[in-house]
Amino acid sequence: MLMRRLALWGAVVVLVSGCAATGASEKGGMEERMNMQAAAEHADAMLDATIGAVVPEVVWAHHVTTTGSCDVSRRRKIMTIVSPQRRGAFLGVVERYWKNRGYIVTAVRASEERPAIFARSPEGFGISLIFGHAGQAFFEVATPCVTKSDVAEPTSVPNGPAYPLGEIPTPNVRSAFWSAEVPVGGTGRGEGEGR
Repeated sequence: MLMRRLALWGAVVVLVSGCAATGASEKGGMEERMNMQAAAEHADAMLDATIGAVVPEVVWAHHVTTTGSCDVSRRRKIMTIVSPQRRGAFLGVVERYWKNRGYIVTAVRASEERPAIFARSPEGFGISLIFGHAGQAFFEVATPCVTKSDVAEPTSVPNGPAYPLGEIPTPNVRSAFWSAEVPVGGTGRGEGEGR
């Protein structure tokens, strides 16, 4: 009986330590596979693909990159004027693209003036689209914690002027589609159109 209990106790210890080891390797998996530079490049690719999925095309500019002890955030500002009547459609295009890529939408801010959507990629990268001051849309990707390294500036070339950081103006590029002051299809449904 004592031997049986010891054998069971040993099995429990092995299972628990096995789970702990598995959890540690899963948690540290991203760190082992990727450093901050590689994570920043992956974030850039996510931004390239997301903005590229917006049709008609919008003009964008690089915004500030920030680094933490083991993570990176990349940002881009949209220079195309997206009217209040078209913001729902813009959000809808992005949301559909993200869902098709397997991203999970984690939050939505329903606001006529400053709507936003937040999601997470299958690799654990956070991505958001936020409308801010003067209706300017901006995208941000926040990486998970990875191996510390130096981080270079993005290499993607903006499809508009390359503004110095801190000197990016409010949206100033008109689009026949995104700047139109009527809802998509003229249905009058307004915010949320296209989602």
